[in-house]
Amino acid sequence: MTAAPRKDQLLQAADILLDARRALQPIDDLPGDLQPASLEEAYFVQNQMAIAFGAIGGWKVGAPSPEATPLFAPLPLIWMAETDSILAGPRHRFRGLEGEIAFHIGHALPPRATPYTREEVTAAIGSCHPAIEVLETAIADPMKCARFTQVADLQIHGGFVYGPAVANWQQLDFAQESVAISVDGIVRVEGTGSNPAGTDLLRLLTWLANAGATRTGGLKAGDWITTGSWTGYTLASAGSSAQVRFARAGSVAMRFA
Repeated sequence: MTAAPRKDQLLQAADILLDARRALQPIDDLPGDLQPASLEEAYFVQNQMAIAFGAIGGWKVGAPSPEATPLFAPLPLIWMAETDSILAGPRHRFRGLEGEIAFHIGHALPPRATPYTREEVTAAIGSCHPAIEVLETAIADPMKCARFTQVADLQIHGGFVYGPAVANWQQLDFAQESVAISVDGIVRVEGTGSNPAGTDLLRLLTWLANAGATRTGGLKAGDWITTGSWTGYTLASAGSSAQVRFARAGSVAMRFA
C-alpha cells in the first residue's frame, strides 16, 4: 500500500499529467520527486487519472515480449467509438495510431481464489474485433521520458475504435495474421505476426483475468480488452483518415476532425 506522504506526491503527479493533457501543453517529464518509483506507484497514478475521465470501458494489455509480464491500463468509456467515427475535440494533440486485435467480453469473470483456465477465459469472450488504439499523452516525446512516467500516463492511451466482429475468430491463426496501417491512403506499416507480446493473445487475456483481477475487480460483461500493437505507432495529423486492415480479422477506420 502506498505510504501517505508518497500518496500526496503521486496525486500531484496525476494532476500534472491531467493538466498537461487538458491544456495541450505537454511536459518533458514529471519532476524527479513526483515520478513513480515502481509499477505499483505508476498504476496508482493511472487509477487517479482514470477517475477523472469517468467510467472504465475495458483495459489495454500488452507486453514487450512473449515471455514478459504484461502491463495493463484502463480504457475510459467516453473515448470509445465504432469504425468510421470522426474523432473531434481539443484533446487530440499527439494523434498516434496503432493497429490491434481486441476482444469484447460476453460474460463476467469476477475475482475468485481459483485461477481461470484458458478455456474458461475463451468461453467468456463474446467476440473478436480489429481495432485502432489512439495514443495521446501529457509528454512531449513519450519515448524519452522515464519509463514509469509513460506507464502512469495511462500508458499513453487516448482513444479506442473498434471494427466489426470477426466470424469464427477461434479458427484464426494469429501467428500467420498480417496487417497494414494506412494514413490518408498511404500504407505506413505492414507486418505479419508482429505483436511484440507474441501472437498468443489469449495468454494476455488469461493473465488479465487472473493476475489483474485485484485491480480490475474482474473482467465484466461488456468490457473491451485490446491486446497490444501490431504496427508500432504511426503519427497522424488533424484531418487525417486512417485504416487498419488485417488479412483475416477485418478492417477498422477512423478520421480526425
